[in-house]
Amino acid sequence: MSLLDTRLATARPVQHSTGRGWFAYAGRLRGEGTEARRAWRYGYVRRVVVGDVVCAAMAGLAGYAVRFGTDAGGTAHASFWAALALPLIWVGAMLVARSYEQRYLWVGPEEFRRVYGAAVMLLATLGTVSWAFRLEVARGFVILAVPLATTLTLAQRYTRRRLLHRARSGGRYQQTTILVGHRSAVAALDEQIDREAYHGYRVIGCCLPSDQQRPGAEAFNGLPVLGNLAEVADVVARFEVDAVAVLPCPELDGSALRRLGWALEKTQAELLLAPAVTELVGSRVQIRPVSGLPLLHMERPELAGVRRLTKSLFDKTAAAFGLLFLLPALLTVALTIKVTSPGPVFFKQQRVGRDGRTFPMFKFRSMVVGADRMVDDLAPESDGNGVLFKKKDDPRVTGIGRFIRRYSIDEMPQLINVLRGDMSLVGPRPPLASEVERYGFDMHRRFLVKPGLTGLWQVSGRSDLSWDDSVRIDVRYVENWSLTFDFMILWKTVGAVLRGSGAY
Repeated sequence: MSLLDTRLATARPVQHSTGRGWFAYAGRLRGEGTEARRAWRYGYVRRVVVGDVVCAAMAGLAGYAVRFGTDAGGTAHASFWAALALPLIWVGAMLVARSYEQRYLWVGPEEFRRVYGAAVMLLATLGTVSWAFRLEVARGFVILAVPLATTLTLAQRYTRRRLLHRARSGGRYQQTTILVGHRSAVAALDEQIDREAYHGYRVIGCCLPSDQQRPGAEAFNGLPVLGNLAEVADVVARFEVDAVAVLPCPELDGSALRRLGWALEKTQAELLLAPAVTELVGSRVQIRPVSGLPLLHMERPELAGVRRLTKSLFDKTAAAFGLLFLLPALLTVALTIKVTSPGPVFFKQQRVGRDGRTFPMFKFRSMVVGADRMVDDLAPESDGNGVLFKKKDDPRVTGIGRFIRRYSIDEMPQLINVLRGDMSLVGPRPPLASEVERYGFDMHRRFLVKPGLTGLWQVSGRSDLSWDDSVRIDVRYVENWSLTFDFMILWKTVGAVLRGSGAY
């Protein structure tokens, strides 16, 4: 079996029922064309529409029942018909907001933003129409039914998306993809796509410049080399590729990319262009016309001003409430540590924070006293990433320490650091001074913000991350910080802590 056959074979979806199951069987990645591999999408959209109808119907009836009960007055009568019509009105609002378009589904927050926007638009429209035509629809019914329909719709769409992501991570509902560009960029993008398999792209090979193809070598980095840059369209047609990801390279300038786009119009492949700066989210990248040309504008990261003040107020308020709410549990953990292991309850260590300033970081002690002085002896056996020392079966960890480390309970005293202003709820990992001495230029970018009690590192694998991945996600957080991003990380932290993945 060739390397390409191996790539395709491992990408095949697991066969499952094509009856009234959640998805129609999408077809194997080899032996069927792009249409067959994309067939499941239409069933997914239909089920989303049906789910929205059911959610709106439940919200309408629940809103009517809560507001009126058995009342049969004029206002109740008009609201009853409004409740029956709500599913159709709701789907109409979703259509106007274009929330059923495939490009907004499956990944990214745009689908949810459009659902929320449709709900706001519907509330405004219902209020205006009721006032203009003097309809006797009760305001209480509207303000109950529409928010409930929004909540149920967001929940059912999120659930469907999670099920799809789980299936994609298992190898189903994939799009065959080839990468086009220079060797180093292609290898990096292949690793990124493999890490986030839930996006549904399965890389089957690459096209490299002719001068980077080694004689007699069919592959590099586990990727089959399917052709050179001039043969991309032929490779797509030969293997019925679903997507072509093009990375920045001088050989593919504006005219070459334009010709490639024209050639791919004869196929069903999507053309994906990776910007030179790949760690920036869409909110900071805007296309604006300049001198008649659509140029990509990169906005500055917002690291100061009102937004930073808002983040600080939210951090300190949440930390104060968190300490009060968790106080009984924290006292129980402290007492258990004191009883089961000689030494202090808390472990205090100097860490480096914003602008390079050091601060004492608090944790529940999970190791024997003097554990920090044993690092040099254990360093040759490190399971870390070359910069951070980590050991899965660390002999320094106490019995209770193993439990509280697995579920990150030992980090809870850092709420005190958040209250003091040394840390934030969400941010990069707080490093040791010895680690900072080994940082490269890019990693110093993390000191523009406060370190966090949790962060992208917490929800992306923690101790299982390579050093390059640690750098990438820390820089990504700093470049793309927003309150919405923080809330997303906090939400994902719950699942990461319960799974205990990467915690040792």
